[in-house]
Amino acid sequence: MISPEGKQLGLLATEKALALAIQVGLDLVEVAPNATPPVCRIMDFGKYVYEEQKKHSHAKSTASKIKEIEFSARIASGDFHTKIRHAEEFLDHGAKVKLRLKFRGREMAHTEIGFGVITKALSELENMGHPDSPPKLMGKQINVMLTPLPANKRKPKYLVKNADGTNQATHDVPSTAGDDEEDDEAGEKSSAQG
Repeated sequence: MISPEGKQLGLLATEKALALAIQVGLDLVEVAPNATPPVCRIMDFGKYVYEEQKKHSHAKSTASKIKEIEFSARIASGDFHTKIRHAEEFLDHGAKVKLRLKFRGREMAHTEIGFGVITKALSELENMGHPDSPPKLMGKQINVMLTPLPANKRKPKYLVKNADGTNQATHDVPSTAGDDEEDDEAGEKSSAQG
């Protein structure tokens, strides 16, 4: 027998336990019927059922969070990295991320450009999540769903750990080998002209 406060009251006759529960104004609930002797607890059964339902409904809602990131075929580098940073934050919080690239007008004639943008996005996010299926062209858009990796396997590129253990987005864009060469060539052209 367990009291409403969680203290063990020892072995009690059923009639005595029922009388004690009625005296307190609560219910006598059999918690472990297979144990010898069976374990009972004095509690508000209606409140217990309500709290259990609340726990299960909350767990379902957090499991199905989906965030959507929209790209275009002609997205600029800065915009691309901003969207990747947001997707990384969403994956870090455990949400699924839907990447959607929308074609406008005559861009449909060159779907390979769109697939290139989506493929680049997937490669940027490969340390945070994995695609559920390969990117698919549906009408005038390309869709792909990303599921976050387990928390211990995520390696963010754009998020930095704070002292309190939380992640914060950085605004730095990791440079690639090709970016430096392009900057050098642009600098040489401008100096040659001046």
